[in-house]
Amino acid sequence: MRVHDHLEAGRTALVRVRAVANMGDQRPVAAALAEARWHAAEARRLTEGPDWWAISHAPVVGDAATTVRGLAEGVAELTEVLAGVQRVAAAFVTLRSTSMTDMRRPLADLDAAAPVLEDAAARLARVNARLAATPAKTGVERLDRARGTALQEIDRLHGWLDDAATASALLPPMLGLDGPRRYFLAFQTNAEARGTGGLVGAFGILKADRGRIGIGNLSANSGLGVSSASVADHGLDYRLRYGPGATRMLSVSNLSPHFPYAAATWTGLWERQTRERLDGAIATDPVGLSYLLELIGPVTLPDGEKVTAANVVDLTERTAYARYSDSATRERFLITIAGTVSEALSASLADPVRLLPVLSRMVSERRIQIWSRHESEERRLARLPLGGTLPSRAGPFAGLVVNNSAGGKLDYYLRRSLDYELGPCKDGTRPSTVRIRLTNDVPRRGLPAYVTNRLDSPEREHVPGSNLLWVSLYGGLGAKMTAARLDGESMPVISGTERSRPVYSTILEFAPGQSRTLEFDLTEFVSDEPPQVPVQPLVRPQRTRITQDQQRCAL
Repeated sequence: MRVHDHLEAGRTALVRVRAVANMGDQRPVAAALAEARWHAAEARRLTEGPDWWAISHAPVVGDAATTVRGLAEGVAELTEVLAGVQRVAAAFVTLRSTSMTDMRRPLADLDAAAPVLEDAAARLARVNARLAATPAKTGVERLDRARGTALQEIDRLHGWLDDAATASALLPPMLGLDGPRRYFLAFQTNAEARGTGGLVGAFGILKADRGRIGIGNLSANSGLGVSSASVADHGLDYRLRYGPGATRMLSVSNLSPHFPYAAATWTGLWERQTRERLDGAIATDPVGLSYLLELIGPVTLPDGEKVTAANVVDLTERTAYARYSDSATRERFLITIAGTVSEALSASLADPVRLLPVLSRMVSERRIQIWSRHESEERRLARLPLGGTLPSRAGPFAGLVVNNSAGGKLDYYLRRSLDYELGPCKDGTRPSTVRIRLTNDVPRRGLPAYVTNRLDSPEREHVPGSNLLWVSLYGGLGAKMTAARLDGESMPVISGTERSRPVYSTILEFAPGQSRTLEFDLTEFVSDEPPQVPVQPLVRPQRTRITQDQQRCAL
């Protein structure tokens, strides 16, 4: 009962820590943590002696005693880890009163915090593993629930600390703490789909120097010329799939969903044209800008027009094409929006800590992707959604990627759904079916010619609003397609490989309002890994459903 009382008191104190953690004042946090540490240490002390050892090896009650001992150890270790993290929390608190234009001090604090946070994340991983090894079914329902809750909370905290450690290791050098950095900044227009999101409609150069951040050289995509030779070599599979032009011109540089390919090509094109070396590349899109505008508020363009979180996607991906028939005027309008939002973010953000949840949302939806030329940084980025990589991990996988082949801007209206059905396992393999439904939900009239143009075959007459898409399904490592159907009828597909993954592709034409259904039957290797279904960042979200046979698959 004494152990129970101490664990309950420790839990109450930890709940109080969470409640006061975002107040900015570290004193109540320290006080609540000190109380939690004392109670956790007492619970651990009471479960360390020979008496408890004897109870844990006794029949009937042994499992419960072992789990209580694991809880006491886990909570004690958890509170010690949090106390260490609290001592470096000033690295994040100082961000609250710092402008994004001068972040030298908080970047230095973050740099110093990185090893502490990495050690804390590693310790919590060990705590989680030890507690997970204790009996889950002790015969005491309340104890079993407490164990499950503790595992969930420790796992959540481990994820947070792991993210914080990564941010602390990456942000200082990438934002120029140790010297100037320069990045190609791409604004993707996902009204014309590309593998990483959309056509690069505009770009700039983001400069970071010892914490001072600015964006210059804003230009339309026409500002980066076609190279006479390839500026990057992504391997034979890439050349066979995308052709030589993909590493020579901006318009087709990001057909692959693997962001590092596009980023290396962008930086190569810039360096070939300007002879200025870059440190990496960053991409975002109008949906990402809308999330930032939710944070910083509306911005006003030089002509007085207001750009808000509610209208920026429509302005840049639909209205601009209807409003400006002249492409040069339209490009200047889009660049003005990008520049105004960038300036507002740099100059007006008084509390950069508020940026973290916004960035988290952008990262989870791939509305921001980053590549670094520096190998140690890129190794970290490649393990995160932020890196935009086509993952190399084995396991069930179904990735839908569409590329616009018509040259119009109709993907603003594209609706997508993907159903991934994993069947029962047998002899180390399992059947699966991926069902993709695409709908060209375009208005029947009122669209400008620039939006509906069919550059793929301009000599032919097309119904206004018809679209042409290059549709690809990326499968799991070692997966093999056994059948493919289009609208219920068998169809041929083009098979290829990218980063060791099988890719099955076809070109589909869509009339206005038409839906097409693709089905792929696959044979996949059995794996304990959870199914992965990455989503291409287009304007409209993809509806995804995964169903899995309940039979346990033994490796």
